[in-house]
Amino acid sequence: MTTAQNDIADISLAELGHRRIEWAARRMSVLATIRQRFEKEQPFAGKRIGACMHVTTETANLMLALRAGGAEVALCASNPLSTQDDVAAALVDQGMAVYAVRGEDSDTFYEHINAVLDTEPHIVFDDGADTTTVLHRQRASQEIVGGLEETTTGVIRLKAMAADGVLRFPVVAVNDSRTKHLFDNRHGTGQSSLDGILRAANVLFAGRRVVVAGYGDCGWGIAERAKGMGADVIVTEIDPVRAVSAAMNGHRVMTSLDAAREGDIFITATGNIHVFREEHFAVMKDGAIMANAGHFDVELDLAKLEEMAEANRELRPNLQEYLMDDGRRLMVVAEGRLVNLGAAEGHPADVMDMSFSAQALSAEWLFQVHESLDNQVYVMPVDLDNEVARLKLAAMGGGLEQLTDEQERYLASWDQGT
Repeated sequence: MTTAQNDIADISLAELGHRRIEWAARRMSVLATIRQRFEKEQPFAGKRIGACMHVTTETANLMLALRAGGAEVALCASNPLSTQDDVAAALVDQGMAVYAVRGEDSDTFYEHINAVLDTEPHIVFDDGADTTTVLHRQRASQEIVGGLEETTTGVIRLKAMAADGVLRFPVVAVNDSRTKHLFDNRHGTGQSSLDGILRAANVLFAGRRVVVAGYGDCGWGIAERAKGMGADVIVTEIDPVRAVSAAMNGHRVMTSLDAAREGDIFITATGNIHVFREEHFAVMKDGAIMANAGHFDVELDLAKLEEMAEANRELRPNLQEYLMDDGRRLMVVAEGRLVNLGAAEGHPADVMDMSFSAQALSAEWLFQVHESLDNQVYVMPVDLDNEVARLKLAAMGGGLEQLTDEQERYLASWDQGT
């Protein structure tokens, strides 16, 4: 063991978390700029924020930026397998209330959500709408100013609540901002999902048939990264426009049942339930690997798979093998939970810089205007979205073109001639 390895082995869990949080911070320049302003202006002075998010190094930097702005922050995990215990320990070491441990069971998961809500937050940060759902089902009397939602699945749930007229406070769908879904969902999910499969299975993508279920922003990113690694990508879709888009991007498009017969690696990214189920498991090849990049662990029908299998075992860390009655072996990564966080470290800090900067600015805006908002789902204001992108471009060394006066007049006029 080298001296450097000895150093890592000897430090405490909290100290390891501090170092990893620092490493992520170095690649989150936009959030650092926002944090510096927050420290001076104290926009959250006297405010309490409750967050149910993936407890990662990037989330830690967001929580620290909010606290620097005067907020009292409490954090719990939005997924039982996404917590990085060293990060949780480091935040606790800095005096933050954190309720999260990797591998927590369902009861503990909801106990932790309620512990955060017991701090009586003014606004909640959600990643999957779990906190908002608990507030509506179990804590109807608790007063909340508003909420923010980070992921597609959560936005779908919240829009359904708003449509049914039951949403009790305004929510900003940060996921729908351009600086979130065009980068986090595409580039973040695309890279980190494959990272999780590689860590769990150490499988070669080149030459493999990779089936991507769903061609939204997340599926688009996964398909492009798999293609870039030499895979033959097959896409399944219910939306004809997205299906044509996948085909024109060079992917084969077919039904899930046809894809099940051909695929070597299956990755779901739909937000729906039982995308791959009994009829698909029955025809998959020996050695097929299944993973889920959607928020909830429902996209693979694991209860049916377990029922169909004669036995199952953990073959490698985060890789479960199911032995079928005909001798085939089917593999599942990270218990069918979010593969990029269950088997890897989630999105790189470089892309989460924009997502969490959008979160921070949306929270500031929500506190400023919440009294004028209805109980609906809102998109982050365009000027704030553009500010995040401008800061990121500058940090990347890019320059932004400016219109001349002549060009502005031309664009503003309808009588432009031919």
